[in-house]
Amino acid sequence: MAVKIVRQVKSIALLGAPTSAAGLAGGQEGAPAALRAAGLADRLSSAGFQITDYGDCAPRVYKPDDEHPRARNVGEVLAILEELRPKVEIAVKSGALLVILGGDDSVVLAAIAGARRYYRNVSLISMDRDAGLNVPATTSSGCLDGMVISHVIGRGAPELVRFWGEPPLVREPDVAVFGIDRVDEPEQRSLVRSPLHRYLAVDLKNRSLAATAQEALDTMHGSRHEFVLLLDLDVIASEDFAATNFPGSGGLSLEDVRQALPVFARQPTLGAFVVAGYNPARDTDAKAAKTIVDLLVSVLSPRLEAPAAAESAVPIMPTNAESAAASGDAATTAAPPPKPSGIAADAISALVNPASEPADSAIPSSGGAPEEPPPDTLPEGEAPSE
Repeated sequence: MAVKIVRQVKSIALLGAPTSAAGLAGGQEGAPAALRAAGLADRLSSAGFQITDYGDCAPRVYKPDDEHPRARNVGEVLAILEELRPKVEIAVKSGALLVILGGDDSVVLAAIAGARRYYRNVSLISMDRDAGLNVPATTSSGCLDGMVISHVIGRGAPELVRFWGEPPLVREPDVAVFGIDRVDEPEQRSLVRSPLHRYLAVDLKNRSLAATAQEALDTMHGSRHEFVLLLDLDVIASEDFAATNFPGSGGLSLEDVRQALPVFARQPTLGAFVVAGYNPARDTDAKAAKTIVDLLVSVLSPRLEAPAAAESAVPIMPTNAESAAASGDAATTAAPPPKPSGIAADAISALVNPASEPADSAIPSSGGAPEEPPPDTLPEGEAPSE
């Protein structure tokens, strides 16, 4: 039986996911409370949105986890995903735009899984400085936050890959990474072979941000079916925003993000918007929190100008993991994946860090161990070796 979801483009559902468990430092778990204290709900309401607040999940805080050096705190990460997912499903079914105030990036898995409860086709646009393509076999840190795209496309930590009954959560051709500026060598090897679509910050500087955002959206078919948007605030240059655990100079400026983000945010097919990466412990005067609130209000406000037709009822067939995965498999069989759009392999190589990702530098490697094989040399379904 079909479920009719009426898209309420002028309604916003807020949901807090206070976690830093997937990272390599604490502090991000305080982001939802800090953004609420900065007046986010009141500002959105004053702008003209109808706000429904679903509250926060239980906090999950980073802690050292030497027992799982390749996937640190995976149990805590899985716990918040399991708690968050049903809340996401309720919010998505309401037709409002779900805005998840997250800590680390891992919560995007629950956002996608919750959207797939009702929508067969769900894409992902990730605005992040980091590629997110590490895997347990190639990371020296075990930082699950640095593997978030791998988890989504079915190559990450087995516990998180299996979070969705039959992976992947999103097929690689339906993923776009936008604004990346840090790529490790193992990630580079994966990226040049992958059909996902990539837009490097250095390339975006020479193009219209709004036009390129529209290109990414069209490539993801985001104008026709649902997509999830992940904004990791470390995509913004540290000169403009430094209240993250791993800020970096260069990359996209705050103004660049202001130009690109509204293109994604105004789409009626945007099912969930995950805001991650803010650490209020690095924001003692709350100026960064105000910057985030100002940014979110400005980029979401164009939704208020949407025509009434955008709020018409859309018949959606509820799907379980099996039928959704089968639909994805059928699409793969019916047509070959499109060639990746964005930038060339040599441009990716220019960004490769001689050392590991910034998060990896927080934990010394064991030293002397030979490099493990890239993820796609592993037999299908076999967990990466430790």
